[in-house]
Amino acid sequence: MTKAVKASAGKKGRGHSRLRVGVTLFLRDERQTIWENGIFQNCFFLLQTLKASPLIEWCCVVAAGPGDPAKATQFLASAETDVITMADAMETLDVVIELSAQFDGEWGRAFVARGGRIVAMRVANDFIIDAERMAFKLPPGLLFSGVPYHEVWTLPAFARTCATYYEVGYRAPVRIMQHLWSPLLLERAAAARGGGLSFRYQPGRARWRVAILEPNLCSVKTSHIPLLACEAAYRMRPSLLETVRVFNTDAMRENAVFVRFARALDLIDNGMASFEGRLPIIDIMGPFADAIVSHHWENGQNYLYYEALYGGFPLIHNSALIDGCGYRYTDFDPEDGGRAMLQAFMQHDLNLETYLADGRNLLARLDPTSDANVRLYSEAIAGLFDGDRPAQSPEPVRPLAQAL
Repeated sequence: MTKAVKASAGKKGRGHSRLRVGVTLFLRDERQTIWENGIFQNCFFLLQTLKASPLIEWCCVVAAGPGDPAKATQFLASAETDVITMADAMETLDVVIELSAQFDGEWGRAFVARGGRIVAMRVANDFIIDAERMAFKLPPGLLFSGVPYHEVWTLPAFARTCATYYEVGYRAPVRIMQHLWSPLLLERAAAARGGGLSFRYQPGRARWRVAILEPNLCSVKTSHIPLLACEAAYRMRPSLLETVRVFNTDAMRENAVFVRFARALDLIDNGMASFEGRLPIIDIMGPFADAIVSHHWENGQNYLYYEALYGGFPLIHNSALIDGCGYRYTDFDPEDGGRAMLQAFMQHDLNLETYLADGRNLLARLDPTSDANVRLYSEAIAGLFDGDRPAQSPEPVRPLAQAL
């Protein structure tokens, strides 16, 4: 641990020298699973890092939302940590990291008044998500709620589109943090299925089964460009593909505009593609697919990428943030995506060991318990108490008519 962290470790805490830290997790109902979205996994990986920090005496999940923690035991089991209520958090914690559920302004101001520190950790492209939700009258995503944040943490993937959006909207400094990932959850899921299931690419197939796994919830990650990339590859070399399965498309199948888009493709016309619901990646890769074609818009760090690289599956993608791993194509260029798929098909089996080694090098830097990542997050937490600096305290949000 660096001198800066050592020096700050004992400064604050309600009568104790080491810190008590909570991370919010939105609980809905007992049907929730860890695979629903990346933010739930992010919570558990962050807890791994916090547990390894010498600054922290105790860390926990702060349960928020309408769900009952007693009924969400399967969902919470992966956290392997205590779960407390918002009321308990108010009384016992020194730092709260708002991740999967947002505080309201009144709670936040009361917590800060008692000497607590609040971090907003943002791991999605909130600017684009919010703009869409406001424009199309969808349920709100991020809210500027009047919480007095001491700092906002986000990822390199969102530095360009969101850093100043957060800085101005939250009235708080922004810190760019390392993305965290571990194969632990993936390995546990494989073990739970039994039967010797192995999440590993199997070389030697004459034709590839391709999966498209974008969530299709907003424009940052959709299936359109991957479908067109598969179409381009199919036109260049029809014998390449056995099938293309497009997951997370239950709602899109009912959309007349998407149906017209899909029916313009030879893949659809020739019965090469199918549109599926939502499944965990471990149930897809291997049993139903050999390769993944992906696309993002300003969202270049995804657990999907790390999972594919860990399993050795060919990843055809457009991210500049995964250290040259996988097979990259030019943004919004499906024809280049088709060429990248052809390149992957010709090279992957021949270079599989190198591909796996490159993936391991990247994933090692994401390890939640690595010395570098524990140090980074510890220094960020210690910095919340440097100089005893206060959080900005914006006025409570007023109705727009009143504000005008």
